[in-house]
Amino acid sequence: MDRTFSTRVALAAFALVLSFAALAASVPPLPLAQPESVGMSSARLKKISAAMQKEVADGSFRGAVVMVARKGKLVYQEAFGMQTATAPMTTDTIFRIYSMTKPLASVAAMMLVEDGRIQLTDPVGKFLPGFDKLQVSAQTKTPEGMAYGLVPADRPMTVQDLLRHTSGLAYGELTQNAPVKEGLERAGVYRKDIDFESRGVTPAEQVQAMAKLPLAYQPGTTWAYSLSVDILGRVVEAASGKRLSEFLDERLFRPLKMRDTGFSLPQAKLARLAEPLEKDRFSGNPNRLIDVSYVPKNDSGGAGAVSTAGDYLRFAQAMMHGGSLDGARVLSRTTVKLMTSDHLGTFINQPMQPGELLLGTKGYTFGLGFAVRQADGVGGVPGSAGEFMWAGYAGTYFWVDPKEQVTAVLMTQAPSPNRAYFRKQVKQLVYQSIVD
Repeated sequence: MDRTFSTRVALAAFALVLSFAALAASVPPLPLAQPESVGMSSARLKKISAAMQKEVADGSFRGAVVMVARKGKLVYQEAFGMQTATAPMTTDTIFRIYSMTKPLASVAAMMLVEDGRIQLTDPVGKFLPGFDKLQVSAQTKTPEGMAYGLVPADRPMTVQDLLRHTSGLAYGELTQNAPVKEGLERAGVYRKDIDFESRGVTPAEQVQAMAKLPLAYQPGTTWAYSLSVDILGRVVEAASGKRLSEFLDERLFRPLKMRDTGFSLPQAKLARLAEPLEKDRFSGNPNRLIDVSYVPKNDSGGAGAVSTAGDYLRFAQAMMHGGSLDGARVLSRTTVKLMTSDHLGTFINQPMQPGELLLGTKGYTFGLGFAVRQADGVGGVPGSAGEFMWAGYAGTYFWVDPKEQVTAVLMTQAPSPNRAYFRKQVKQLVYQSIVD
């Protein structure tokens, strides 16, 4: 075959691939609509643009993407600032979503509940060796300070405990329990040089090490944000026989057309990855985020995924629709209802409520993978009873309000102490845009 002709064919094929990729990137995640057609104001939505542009100009973050949908229609999508020092932010920029991985992994677990492979009341030890013989690091105040002693767990940790953060597990970055913090560091799931990086051990190494560590609380007694969903990911793997990333890709990402969501990025997509500013404007500390350019040793169900605003909006919309979108059903409506109901009740101690951790305000309880708003009032931000949400360490945030039929996503890469402020800022500007 003529070499020139072969080259032309190869170039044409390459151009076709590029054109399809560009077409996929340009397709909106949901059908577009004028805001007024779904009871929102175009003029009022522009306040989001003004606020985000000001924060970019002030150096609060390098750039951001915001998407808002109402009644299943995309009414606002805009990219602000820069993706990196040299590339502008775009609506298909990819972000490290950290704890917004948790709802995805929680959905994976609930799929296996629907398959009959897991029950919420199953002890974690049924799936993970060693988790049936856990101990608790009990704290006692003394005149000299805090004393610690090991006591047996009163009852087994359950799958429900992992989903609602009542497992007794902790984050090394957050716990004040010295033996627990030291143990997590020895296990390689807490590092002092970079926050929420637990991907440096294999799943087997993680399970083996953490089964030997003391818990910070008795299981089922206290809501404490923790590595629970990382361990939930190991349960999903044990119950499904698949790596967490493979299970999610097969059962959630591909059905919902979440094309850029995963636990690492291939070389071809790295140019679309957002990077933070060198230093945080408010703390002055350097911004250090996880490296997603390689396949990690374990898929962190608590903090390891990457995604785009559009992908995550599709996930949020599927949850709004009771587990389905565009004909693809990933969960039953009844399962979504269970996940977005109160699972703390009056019997779970809450040293800090979920809403205080996320937004600096009370008014939210916790379901199975989501914070859930309990009433229209109490919370210091707009919202409705039954709204559910979560956020990520690097500045990402999403919420779903079934009553107002609103889904929204904020994406930045700014692990700032002020990130709760930006979440509340976008949230209140979305709600003031509702005019019906």
